[in-house]
Amino acid sequence: FTYLNHSFMRNYFVLAAFFLLAGCSKSNYAKYAPIYEKESLSNIPDFSNLAYWAAHPNKKNPSDSIPKRFQKQAYNAKDVDVFFVYPTSYLDKEMPYGWSASLQDIKTNINTDYSSILYQASVFNEVGKIYAPRYRQANIKSYTPDNREDTLKALAAFEFAYQDVKTAFEFYLAHYNNGRPIIIASHSQGSSHSIRILKEFFDDKQLAKKLVAAYIVGMAIDPGDYVQLKACETPEATGCICAWRTYEEGYIPDFVKKEKFNSIVTNPLSWNKNDTIVDRKLNKGSVLYQFNKITPKVADAINHEGILWSKKPHFLGSFLFRTSNYHIADYNFYYLSVRQNAVDRVNNYFKSNSSN
Repeated sequence: FTYLNHSFMRNYFVLAAFFLLAGCSKSNYAKYAPIYEKESLSNIPDFSNLAYWAAHPNKKNPSDSIPKRFQKQAYNAKDVDVFFVYPTSYLDKEMPYGWSASLQDIKTNINTDYSSILYQASVFNEVGKIYAPRYRQANIKSYTPDNREDTLKALAAFEFAYQDVKTAFEFYLAHYNNGRPIIIASHSQGSSHSIRILKEFFDDKQLAKKLVAAYIVGMAIDPGDYVQLKACETPEATGCICAWRTYEEGYIPDFVKKEKFNSIVTNPLSWNKNDTIVDRKLNKGSVLYQFNKITPKVADAINHEGILWSKKPHFLGSFLFRTSNYHIADYNFYYLSVRQNAVDRVNNYFKSNSSN
């Protein structure tokens, strides 16, 4: 599975509530910047340099990878762009670069490229060109600060990371998009930033017409935060949001119990708001430890009050998989289903807009 430390979930809801509901902007960064010593907001990445993109159509990268079973198939990728924001891969507990990752940190970049870019971003390479900017992500400890001072530093780090993602998206729009339809996709910390990208650039904005769909996975999404954007209700709906957070059936994390809303939750096997329970036998393929191996019938998908449940997954060695939190496998469990759904939505987008 993609590499991710689960300890962040203990205090996740506190931090998520802050930077999702506080309307964070550069002013928020300025508020917390005095206690943030390692980086400067003015020292932004140069997104004209391909080194600052984990995935880009003009460079070979792990998002280009296709599981071996499908490598002989000819793909007719549609003229769509995928803007992918990856999850936390700056996992060093010692935080050698402070609360935010350095983009020159080879270890973090490798963790990014050969975990989420390979196992998650590659889901979308059948439908379009993938752009995944490197950004100075908040360290994993930012989800579990020990005291008030650390909490302020963590908040600054999250805001700092978002400003990089926002700058990258603005650069992408100005220099690469050329009017093409867009898929926004992300996971975990990346989804926290993508939630804001959707609000700032798409919700009730002209650009919403170019949104094929948004796959905002691994974080809570309050549907009340958006004016125009809604949850996807059918497998081919466009201009809408798909989201899920996966846990073992019967398990509800404490932070979910404290949420004041029911998050958007999409069933990643049925994609239909009316089909909320799908047996694992209908799951055509997961990608687990080995990228080139497709394993069918691994996980169920059961919608439950703002989260996704699955019975204990079935795969070789699954008896060792003892956690009830399946966050790291949000994409992996449903790899082929997400891949096909992206194709279906793109096809429907072009069909619906063919006369425009």
